[in-house]
Amino acid sequence: MPKILIIEDSPEILLAVKDELSQFYQTLTATCGKKGLKIAQEERPDLILLDLLLPDLDGFVVCQRLKEEGIDSSIIMVTAKDQLVDKIKGLELGADDYITKPFSLEELKARIKAVLRRKQLAPAEKYKDDILDIDFKRYKASKKQKPLAFSALEFKLLRFLISKKGEIVSRDELLGQVWGYQSTPSTRTVDIHILSLRKKIGRKYVVTIHGKGYRFEE
Repeated sequence: MPKILIIEDSPEILLAVKDELSQFYQTLTATCGKKGLKIAQEERPDLILLDLLLPDLDGFVVCQRLKEEGIDSSIIMVTAKDQLVDKIKGLELGADDYITKPFSLEELKARIKAVLRRKQLAPAEKYKDDILDIDFKRYKASKKQKPLAFSALEFKLLRFLISKKGEIVSRDELLGQVWGYQSTPSTRTVDIHILSLRKKIGRKYVVTIHGKGYRFEE
């Protein structure tokens, strides 16, 4: 179930949005920017609903800090101002979408679904947690701040697994998407490369689902 963080200082809006989204998502809440940042750092939500006008740090500052810290949560900026300049600034800072108050819950749910769908389809460019820091564009990786050596194929395999995190990926799907095989050869290529990845990043990340395939878990 996708995890959504709502950063909103209006108790009425926060309660209404939380009640609605809790039917479909795991929801977390914060009423100020500093608390929202702390929760985002600890929980790594899939999406953040970020109010622009907050009592301490405004939404622009929060968005910028999230991106600087490598937190790849999708962001929908919420603003009471229907001003083009605010929308453009939010998008330039890394927000994925925006919605203007007052908004309907149906419109909000539709925007959340669209952003999550785009994120699911897009290949991961970076992955970062307390242990790993991987930049797929620059082909750089580290574990506990110590460099990791991956082959290009290992980067590709890990990137695909992360793009499907939480889902079971079959051996045939890996052979097709990562190796480009049109038919399944009799080979232990996948098993060998998964074993190599586990030795480098740790066994807990790539879980074997017997008879089904593999699953990347944070």
